[in-house]
Amino acid sequence: MLSVERMTTAGPSPRGGLAGRLMPPQTLWDNVLATLDDVARRLQLDPDVLAVLREPERELVVNIPVTMSDGRVEVFRGFRVQHSSARGPCKGGIRYHPDVDLDEVRALAALMTWKCAVVGIPYGGAKGGVSCDPAHLTEHEIRSLTRRFVGMIMPVIGPNRDIPAPDVNTNPQVMAWMADEAAAMPGRSSIGIVTGKPVSLGGSLGRREATGLGVAIATRELLHRRGQPLEDTTVAIQGYGNVGMAAATFLHQMGCPIVAVSDISGALYAAGGLDIPTINRHVQAHPRFLLEGYDQPGLERLSNDDLLTCQTDVLIPAALERQIRADNALAIRARVVVEAANGPTTPEADAILNERGVVVVPDILANAGGVVVSYFEWVQNLHGLFWNEAEVNRNLEHIMTSGFDRVWRFSGENAVTLRTGANMLAVKRVADAVRDRGMVR
Repeated sequence: MLSVERMTTAGPSPRGGLAGRLMPPQTLWDNVLATLDDVARRLQLDPDVLAVLREPERELVVNIPVTMSDGRVEVFRGFRVQHSSARGPCKGGIRYHPDVDLDEVRALAALMTWKCAVVGIPYGGAKGGVSCDPAHLTEHEIRSLTRRFVGMIMPVIGPNRDIPAPDVNTNPQVMAWMADEAAAMPGRSSIGIVTGKPVSLGGSLGRREATGLGVAIATRELLHRRGQPLEDTTVAIQGYGNVGMAAATFLHQMGCPIVAVSDISGALYAAGGLDIPTINRHVQAHPRFLLEGYDQPGLERLSNDDLLTCQTDVLIPAALERQIRADNALAIRARVVVEAANGPTTPEADAILNERGVVVVPDILANAGGVVVSYFEWVQNLHGLFWNEAEVNRNLEHIMTSGFDRVWRFSGENAVTLRTGANMLAVKRVADAVRDRGMVR
């Protein structure tokens, strides 16, 4: 998430230090705007360009009627926000979650703009979502909801305009329903209208693991630059969904001991390292794909909150936003945080971590692997030429390592944190596109 690095006139906290002098905005969108303003000041950005970047290009709110299994009709609220198309078609996932609202979606759309820009792929940022709880919906209800939602946002999406993808609580099956619904509409048969599809419907090999692989690559690159051998570096991962599992698997293969993982059923900790292949088999066999019921010698059971503060060298938050906050940042024992989730660290917590010397690899860089391979899928769809998984991973590796290197060098040259460096690079690229397109005089 974008961080805020500006001082306020608030009095000192009982803890003292920078944390007590920073007042975080109340919403994720406020956080994004506050940090955009801070980055604009650092870049001495043209006020007219800043005015463009502070407002999404388009916001669509829809009310989706769905006939439920018991015969009643329930109306769900859905959103699609396009923040910027200055650098190319908009790109961003669709999430199904009870907490989805317009402020969250517009903030995540802006973060997608910066994420695509920082790794240099020709997309702008978008995001979508439906306020619902999939855990309380049948498969038939989710399918009906998805098809109606697609029909209602169809006027603003398309392979050359805005390409949705999976996000929280959506998956390749949901993307397949979306693509099929779009194909049933006149002139909308392109398989490139969404990414993250099943391979049988034009999806890309390697897409499912891409975000987690990108997180693992970013972690490896940072450790190499810090001179830390992977085999001597312990890792804890909060969130063991698709991204967390993939990150754990790849880091385990690279030699890192994974000492803690968690999901909604709780956290597992083993100081000597967890048996990741066995855990993966357990999760895949569990009826709800959970860690629940797993056991191994030397295992301790923790809460999700305890995982964040457990003894580890690297902490990877891979769940939802706002997990590392002012009330727990001082207790974080990891010296490195790699943000696999979007916006897992609040601005006040980010300031505390920075003051304590904790290095944070920001989300717009660390978790960009998913959108990079979504870009590969889109390119493959447009050209009708598909790559093997080794080629996908090789190209992902190139983009992630190049992006990390640019952010690392820029941050060092300008004596700023990796988050600030990534934000500055991203905003400058989008600002240049806004000017070059003649959107401001």
